[in-house]
Amino acid sequence: MVGKVALVTGGASGIGKATAQRLCAEGAQTALADLNEPEAEGVAKAICEAGGRAFALRMDVTSENDWDATISQILTRCGRLDICVNSAGIKFTQSFAETSLSEWRRVMATNLDSVFLGTRCAIKAMQSRGGGCIINIASAAGLKVVPGNAAYGTSKAAIRFLSRVAATEGAAHQIRVNSISPGAIATPMWVSTDWWPKHIAEKEGLDAALNALVTERGFGKPEEIASAVVFLASDESRLITGVDLPVDAGFAST
Repeated sequence: MVGKVALVTGGASGIGKATAQRLCAEGAQTALADLNEPEAEGVAKAICEAGGRAFALRMDVTSENDWDATISQILTRCGRLDICVNSAGIKFTQSFAETSLSEWRRVMATNLDSVFLGTRCAIKAMQSRGGGCIINIASAAGLKVVPGNAAYGTSKAAIRFLSRVAATEGAAHQIRVNSISPGAIATPMWVSTDWWPKHIAEKEGLDAALNALVTERGFGKPEEIASAVVFLASDESRLITGVDLPVDAGFAST
């Protein structure tokens, strides 16, 4: 990662935060893009204090203009873009019959449109100099059918197909595109679920609540997904493109 420049969306928390921290620990200079700029700035500051190189950018991942501006800022500041990790997303669970069109569109805009925009912008930025790596965070929920998962699962399943198409087109420019399908990961994304208020009340705090998801419910850690990202972003995976890597403890295969 030394000498490389990375962009991570959703860098203020969860998988995005863990990924940014790990990329910087491995030597990459990393831009943390998030709608929550103060939180992203806090993460970037902590990374820099630990000896890494990071900076925060406010970005609405559903906005084409914001994507263009973000890539422009990175190229102006760093001169290149080597790694793009599209990690931003929202959780949504609702029965098919009760899902409104506006809710469907909100999930698609945040989870899928953002990956389309990010992949497209990254390819444009990378192909001018040749070479690069794009990693899109999908989900095991897009591999296995479960009730209440129409919008979220569809958005994540589409990321896998989009990534494969992008990989075929990026190959001529030495741009690799892969996706990762995590299982249940202990991140703040679960605060939107109906069982979260009771869970956090029982555990008396966010950190304890997230830790309990790992120790009591078998959830994965964000750092474990970050490790998979680093592998796919490294030269050790230079022959790997157009694949989806499930990191789900076998959830989708059972």
